[in-house]
Amino acid sequence: MSLKKLWTALRGAVNEGTEAVADSQSLRILDQELRDAKSELKACDENLTKIMAKRKLAENKVKALQADIDNYTTHAIAASEKGDEALAIECAERVAELESQIEVEQGLLQGFKSSETSLKSNISKAKANVRRMEQQIDQIKATESVQKAQVAVSTRHMGANSKVKTALDSMERIKAKQQQRAAELEAADELASEESGSSLDSKLKAAGIAPGGQVSGSDKLAQLLAKKSTQA
Repeated sequence: MSLKKLWTALRGAVNEGTEAVADSQSLRILDQELRDAKSELKACDENLTKIMAKRKLAENKVKALQADIDNYTTHAIAASEKGDEALAIECAERVAELESQIEVEQGLLQGFKSSETSLKSNISKAKANVRRMEQQIDQIKATESVQKAQVAVSTRHMGANSKVKTALDSMERIKAKQQQRAAELEAADELASEESGSSLDSKLKAAGIAPGGQVSGSDKLAQLLAKKSTQA
């Protein structure tokens, strides 16, 4: 390998390592941002609870003021009908005072309602975004784990295939050596037979010339008839 190719390979390895570190760091950053977002949402929920409590108090205050207005209005009318104008005027003044108070409280109540509605909407959107981010992070982590497992299995499979191929090659070499050795032993036996003369004896026996050789049926019949003639 040339120095240029070696340098390119080293640069590629460094870049891959840097990217791996950056990706890992990015996931940690996303995890931290997710925790921060959840913490902020928890604080928002607490603020929403406080606003809702104030809205309920304002509603109760408006209801109480309205009840007082209705009550003093009834008293003013009753006093006027009885001819007690002084008492009727005093009740009417009280009604006017309560109406000023209820106007202020209704303004506060409307503000609490608007804040509550807006905050609920924003919190709902933020929670949806957080859930979406959490789902994507979990999916990325799960995919990363699965792919790492697949790479490990693939690497082991390739290694296993390589080992199996090596073993098969070794087995074929052993078979070839055994066949070569068997042929060499057979050739040695043939050579030993020729040197001892046993090969010639075998040929004579096979021809029916030497004793112990194979005899044809007609020759054997002739021997039996000749033997019988001799005995007679």
